[in-house]
Amino acid sequence: MKIVLTAINAKYIHSNPALRNFMAYTADCADHLVLKEYTINHAPDQILQGIYREHPDVLCISCYIWNISYVEMLTREFHKLLPQVPIWLGGPEVSFESKAFLSSHPEVTGIMRGEGEDTFSSLARYYVYGSPEYLEDIPGLVFRQNEALVQTGEAIPLSLDRIPFCYEKTDDLAHRIVYYESSRGCPFRCSYCLSSLEKTLRFRSPELVKKELSFFVDQEIPQVKFVDRTFNCNHEHAMTVWRHIRSIDRGKTNFHFEVSADLFREDELELLSTFRPGLVQLEIGVQSTNPATIKEIHRQMDLPRLKEVVTRIRKWHNIHLHLDLIAGLPYEDYDTFARSFDEIFALAPSQLQLGFLKVLKGSYMYEHAKEYGILRHETAPYEVLSTKWLSFDDLLRIKRVEEMVEVYYNSWQYALTVRLLTCIYKSAFELFQRLGDYYDKHGLFGCSHSRPARCEILLDFLQDELKNGVISGNADDLLALFREALVYDLYARENCKRRPDWACDLAAYKREIRGRNPENKGSLRHTEIFHYAFPLRDSDLINALPQRTDEPLFYRFNYEVRDPLTYQAEVEQL
Repeated sequence: MKIVLTAINAKYIHSNPALRNFMAYTADCADHLVLKEYTINHAPDQILQGIYREHPDVLCISCYIWNISYVEMLTREFHKLLPQVPIWLGGPEVSFESKAFLSSHPEVTGIMRGEGEDTFSSLARYYVYGSPEYLEDIPGLVFRQNEALVQTGEAIPLSLDRIPFCYEKTDDLAHRIVYYESSRGCPFRCSYCLSSLEKTLRFRSPELVKKELSFFVDQEIPQVKFVDRTFNCNHEHAMTVWRHIRSIDRGKTNFHFEVSADLFREDELELLSTFRPGLVQLEIGVQSTNPATIKEIHRQMDLPRLKEVVTRIRKWHNIHLHLDLIAGLPYEDYDTFARSFDEIFALAPSQLQLGFLKVLKGSYMYEHAKEYGILRHETAPYEVLSTKWLSFDDLLRIKRVEEMVEVYYNSWQYALTVRLLTCIYKSAFELFQRLGDYYDKHGLFGCSHSRPARCEILLDFLQDELKNGVISGNADDLLALFREALVYDLYARENCKRRPDWACDLAAYKREIRGRNPENKGSLRHTEIFHYAFPLRDSDLINALPQRTDEPLFYRFNYEVRDPLTYQAEVEQL
């Protein structure tokens, strides 16, 4: 008997912890279980062929919004080849409206609903050992029996300590993100999130967690991403984990946590302030700063406290801060979303992610979609098309903002230039919106642009804005400043093989540059001439444009020493 568990991940660097948990929890059937992992970048036929060559007696596939179309194709074609093989699906994408899914997918034998360890374990024993004797005796199933659909009772939530550690072997995890779970459930009931349906909040015992995190550090896993919702909702649990990872740190492993910034206590902040730069990164789901929206989505958030905490953490320059906003929520129109963006951008996070509402089956938002006038895609990922408050045209403009933020802000490749640009626009949202409109007008989206090409587009955009009177000032002076800022940004990332066309000629300064650099480090160093006093750290805020200096300033970029948060070269003024 061979049971093949199949994961189709969004990217190669992702791993599937659910199926690994299933295998660890069903150790008595280990000889009968095979894990196959693919990504949505694999050709569908490649996945089909890989699974077919395993000749499974039972096929199980985990289903999420990013892979459900692949799964539907795969099950149809696989069933044609091996119609006698039972096909079982599980995961959030099929756990709701399961009977409707089975009715429209006759090739699928059944669905494992909700939390799956106990359910899968019983199902595996049913096929391998014939015990339990009947599928009806296994909680958490919906399956077809003759012409009828049968639904069994709900599975009882597990104690997390009963699930064995699923990462004892790490050979297949090189260069991958390891997902780790120290708790299940969430104390909040946000209407767009499936975690709001969890009835209990459970934690893995501290001793187990510490032992397992030590294993990751010993194995020098590059990143461990906690999948816990609101990791800091339990003070003692959070402090135990954070104290432990600081004590075992070897400078190699990064730990990612999803937190609520307004819940932080002073002793937690004090501890985090002592961490090695790059040891942890924090993801903070703000979603909106509009009070009406926050209330309607059943979210609890103390916005002034959140801003205070984020500002404090940013000043330490040791923790990557990732803040999220969601477009398409109730009571959020174009203008209130722009205000939300500007409020959060002003906090200068390491990354600002603009997401778009996914109306997930089973969520409160899904049940109330008609009330909110929500139109959404009928296929995964069920992204919003419009609401009572936000038209599709508005949504398209926000999508252009999102792409510009990803290219010019989140990449950290144009950090200085973006900070200078925000000094000459009324708001950061306006800057990215106008830049996105410029890209759209000139057909620049959907093309692969090099970094120098992105710089040239930015310079052309500025010239256009000056010509049309959108921004005021002396055009020659402003363009001279931004040409130098873009040169700074290019060399802060790498020692350019080809000097930008708009950069100044260094020939007249060669002797002086050599005199200021007695050690010969070749491509590991670069000295550049500027006529503006630019800040030396990416974290330094800029509130006004620098004035041009009378004498040239010499800046040296050291590529042997890089910022652990941004990967920018160390910069010093000579």
